[in-house]
Amino acid sequence: MLEKINFVPSYPSRIASSSYCRSSSTATEATVILRENGKMREKTLTMDTLNPQVKAVEYAVRGPIVTKAGDIERGLQQGQKHPFTEVIKANIGDSHAMGQKPITFLRQVVALCSFPELLNSPSFPEDAKQRARRILQGCGGQSLGSYSASQGVDCIRQDVAVYIEQRDKGVPADWDNIYLTTGASDGISILKMLVSGQGRSRSGVMIPIPQYPLYSAAISELEAVQINYYLDEDNCWALDINELHRAYQAAKEHCHPRVICIINPGNPTGQVQSRKCIEDVLHFAYEENLFVMSDEVYQDNVYSPDLQFHSFKKVLYEMGPEYFNTVELASFHSTSKGYSGECGFRGGYMEVLNLDLEVKAQLVKLLSVRLCPPVSGQAAMDVIVNPPLPHEPSYLQFHKEKSAVLGALAEKAQVTEQTLNTVPGIKCNPVQGAMYAFPRIFIPPRAVEEAKSLGMSPDMMYCLRLLEETGICLVPGSGFGQREGTYHFRMTILPTTEKLKVLLEKLRDFHIKFLKEYASLEEPKR
Repeated sequence: MLEKINFVPSYPSRIASSSYCRSSSTATEATVILRENGKMREKTLTMDTLNPQVKAVEYAVRGPIVTKAGDIERGLQQGQKHPFTEVIKANIGDSHAMGQKPITFLRQVVALCSFPELLNSPSFPEDAKQRARRILQGCGGQSLGSYSASQGVDCIRQDVAVYIEQRDKGVPADWDNIYLTTGASDGISILKMLVSGQGRSRSGVMIPIPQYPLYSAAISELEAVQINYYLDEDNCWALDINELHRAYQAAKEHCHPRVICIINPGNPTGQVQSRKCIEDVLHFAYEENLFVMSDEVYQDNVYSPDLQFHSFKKVLYEMGPEYFNTVELASFHSTSKGYSGECGFRGGYMEVLNLDLEVKAQLVKLLSVRLCPPVSGQAAMDVIVNPPLPHEPSYLQFHKEKSAVLGALAEKAQVTEQTLNTVPGIKCNPVQGAMYAFPRIFIPPRAVEEAKSLGMSPDMMYCLRLLEETGICLVPGSGFGQREGTYHFRMTILPTTEKLKVLLEKLRDFHIKFLKEYASLEEPKR
């Protein structure tokens, strides 16, 4: 008979205990002692025995502020009083959660694949049925419920290759280089293959600062060396080749730089890199023998009329065979962003160029461990790369819905930038692309000192206060990285136009009140 021995939890936990131990327990307790036939037993997994790389992982997008927002939201539902009636979550790029409607054609194809009996229904257009039939023919037992090959369903990989060729104006794409993934995040796990060595020979990974914290989290988990290169905030977050050289040379003193990561269009910074900038990066990677990882999940999200998306692959091809046939490049795309915003399907792909053939076999082996990406997500990815054509029955509705989503995002990008730049002590670069603004905020010295006394970064304190007083949930810039002495926050532009205007008005009022509360002789910096 098991008997619980009394213990004192270090903090309250929401984890339910077993049937013989009804009180709360917590993961940070060193020992929960049970008596079984007089024998004392300690927990095997505690914070002391936990893999230190797991403890090192941080992911600000779903960090403590988001947890706090969830607590407040539940409190509101239970009748607790706050100075606001709802929590506005602008912390994450989750389009549908913010009210965006699904693209009809995508949902039709996935529905037909999921429930093939609908193929006989006159309610579905023929072009959707044709795509569903083709996908199902590529699935084992013609069912979306079967495993696919580890690289993904062959016909979908072929469609991705055709899409890339069309996007890049004829640059050849081999579907054998296409790997379907569980969102783009799964593809980024290719980093596992690039980390080796010890001490000064340990692999270093160059990432932009500010960055999407998936990268720093992956680097921490793999115990690689993070090499920061800073984007130029005064030049609309452009990538400066001189900064790449500086970061690379400094890192060589303590690690072996092997990888450079680029996010274009940028997250959290919203910039769209120029073709010249991309060419400079690829030349740098060629000269320094770096593996290039190009995160291009926002390639459809370009709002500035004088800018366009350039894929790293296309620029590499245009630089000539010496570059195109040698530089190792992995590019990523996803169903989660763009105009579809289908985050929950977890669809994505990566294209990998110039991989050593023996290493390629190792990549397939690595992918086979997770069996395959969700096949429903693969089907959704197929619609992204194989949308209705102008002569097909679904084209007009598809084009109308896609244009409406991207047009609304472009409008909200402009509204966000213009509104934030009217607020004293806030400076926002143009939101050229992606789904976020990353404005710089002035935090008075008194507030900085108070935050330090509380053991938190100043922009974390700012965002916590903003949440508690207005119900607006943003992510502090410290979660993405920023130059010392500067402070930012990231906010999505995904809320409806009406809700976004409410958010910006509340944010303006809060910031002005915050500045007055911590007023000093120093003026806000613009």
